[in-house]
This record gives sequence, structure tokens and C-alpha cells, in this order.
Amino acid sequence: MKTLKILTLSAFVSLGLFACSDDDDGDITANDLSVNLYATSNTSGNVTAYKFEDDGDIEIRTLLTNATDAEGIYVDTSADEITIVNRSNGNLETYDDLDSTDDGDALELEAGSPTELGSPRDVAVSGNIYVVADNMDVDGDEATVDNRLWVYSRSDNTYTLTTVLTTDFAVWGIEFVGNDLYAVVDKTSDVALFENFTTNFNVTGPVTPTKRVTIEGIVRTHGIGFDDGTMILTDIGDAMSDSDGGFHIISNFESKYSTVDNGGTLAVAGNQVRVAGSNTFLGNPVNVDYDAEGNTVYIAERANGSGRILAFVDADVGGNIAPTVNNSLNGASSVYYSED
Repeated sequence: MKTLKILTLSAFVSLGLFACSDDDDGDITANDLSVNLYATSNTSGNVTAYKFEDDGDIEIRTLLTNATDAEGIYVDTSADEITIVNRSNGNLETYDDLDSTDDGDALELEAGSPTELGSPRDVAVSGNIYVVADNMDVDGDEATVDNRLWVYSRSDNTYTLTTVLTTDFAVWGIEFVGNDLYAVVDKTSDVALFENFTTNFNVTGPVTPTKRVTIEGIVRTHGIGFDDGTMILTDIGDAMSDSDGGFHIISNFESKYSTVDNGGTLAVAGNQVRVAGSNTFLGNPVNVDYDAEGNTVYIAERANGSGRILAFVDADVGGNIAPTVNNSLNGASSVYYSED
């Protein structure tokens, strides 16, 4: 276990953020000792857990799973468990004893879905409903675009596949907002809405989303995160570049999205704030989470430096701003924020 000593407690006590190096003697700025951050990796399958201790140390644990490639993460702190999408095995896996598992030890597998996923990229959870975005081409014909949303119902330690929805667009990030499911339309700057998801989209087969809107200013979106009315969307730009990424902050998102016609465009002016540039370390930001109370955006950056976990405090100023947190994590693929 890496334990990093906090050297400075600043005036940012209310922001709930930290900054650290992954070296044992790295400089650290910290303020709120209740922050927990979890990340997955494409290159190891491990879960990296960051946690503040009451004595002012930051604990960084590497927790082993059955995966060698993981992308998509959900944490239930009340149940002390974590769910990951195991890309190497093609299934959902839930592990318990999250808080008590020591650095370098294996998490205990509690539940797993059948091994049937093709190329899963994200998971969204609403109650006992777990939805996985799978961007493997369904019919094998590159001329047609068709991906899947796998819908599972969880009861205790059992996952039951209830529905397989075939989309007419490539999927990546997904996010529940109430009963609605928002899905990134990969290879575009669009976001699709599946309104009243579990009620209106409960029959296996091809589906058309309720609505699809273009987000002006984004080249190619991947990550999607929502909290308290604000949506964060990441932009990976050119997938071959490790320096042209960014993210957009859209406050009052549901209201703004609803005013745009199906097939229309949500303009940047008056609606969005963009963060991008050489100071951001953003190249391929593939996943994102957001803490509205701390006004903090957490990013899993896949390309820059072979992978980073980044966090931006008060990023709504926009522009070419530096991250408050910049932690190297090889293969960083997804990130999840929670409070104690």
C-alpha cells in the first residue's frame, strides 16, 4: 500500500479535493478527508482505490480482480461493494469487502453475469437494473452501424439478462438520469436519450432512441457523467492524438437538452463551457465522473502519458486550465467518485 503524507492543508477545505503524485514521497495538497476515488485499467484489470485517512495520509490501494482488462465501474458504498465490467472475460463482476481489502490483495467475487459481452465500455446502474454499453459490431458488416445495450436485473448474487437492445449507432458511455438513459453516440458529437428506459425499452431487438442531439464543439465524445443537474461530456478528438482532448460542462442539462429538437444541435454559446488545451493533459478522456458539491470533474485519461487520473476543481471557468489532480495510472479506463 502506498501512503502519501499530506504536506499542506490549504484554504480549499470545502472543496473536497486532493492532488498527489504516485511516488511515495510526492508533494500533496489536500483538504477534505472524506474523498474516495476508484479507477479501472485496460492494461491490468485492477481497481485502484484512493482514500484519505483521518491522520492526514492518502492511502492508495491496488485491488486485484479476475480481469486483465476492465472498463466501466460502479461503487455501492452502503454495501461495501464494487462492480466492474470485465472486458477480458466479457461479463459484469461484483466484488465485496471493498473497504477492507488490503493493497495488493484480491477482492472477493460476490456475483457475476454470464460471459456474453463482446466489447463492453461502460455500465449504468439504476436500482437493481444494470445496463452495459457494448460497442462490438453486431452483424459483422462495417457498412452498417449496430451495437448493443445489455440489460441485467440483479437479485442478491444473481444477474439475470432481461433485454438485449440493438442500437443503430455505436455506443460508448451511458448514464442514468432518473428513469432516463443518456448514451454517447460514438464516432460523433451526439448524445441519445432513451426516455423512461426500463418502461419504454424492455423488448429485445432493434431500438431507436427517443431523441438524438448534436453537442456543438465536440469532435468525438466518449465519457458522460451527471450530478445535480450538470452533465459532463468528454471529447477525445482524434483518437490517435494524446493531446487534443477536452470536456464540456453543461449546467441545467435536462432543460437545455429538452429545448433542442430531435436531430438538432445544442449550441456552445450560452449553454456550455469547454475545457481543453496543452495545460490539461487531456488526449483521450474516455470516462468521467462529477461531484457537484465539490464542483469537481474526475477524468480517466487513456492516452496521455499512457494513462492518468485527473481532477479539475472549479473547471466551469473553462479554457486551458491545469488539473488539480494528476496521477499516473497505466491504462486508465474509467473512474468513479464516492463519499464515505
